[in-house]
Amino acid sequence: QVLLVESGGGLVQAGGSLKLSCAASGRTLSRLDMGWFRQTPGRERDFVAASWRSGLTPYAISVKDRFTISRDNAKNTVYLQMNGLKPEDTATYYCAANGGTNSSTRPGIYDYWGQGTQVTVSS
Repeated sequence: QVLLVESGGGLVQAGGSLKLSCAASGRTLSRLDMGWFRQTPGRERDFVAASWRSGLTPYAISVKDRFTISRDNAKNTVYLQMNGLKPEDTATYYCAANGGTNSSTRPGIYDYWGQGTQVTVSS
């Protein structure tokens, strides 16, 4: 069992920055693929970014060059640095962990999920 706890969400003006954190417990982070997803009411959960055990860090096209995912395996924590925020980035952001053998950007592959943290970007 992996417990994920997100923090760092909030309200920010367009063009501003936020850094989300996801603290993992129950399994060593180095053994997990980690992902960030986001969701708005009435819509499916969308992929944002991932940090895979292989070292690859895929991004959604909409956030590439603005968001950066990183991990600190010693702290068992993964981060999402969000710069140049836009109103359309407003969503609940979820951290997720995949302990399986297949790396993916599909949310259905991820076994464990945090409770979510709200990010609101005002125009």
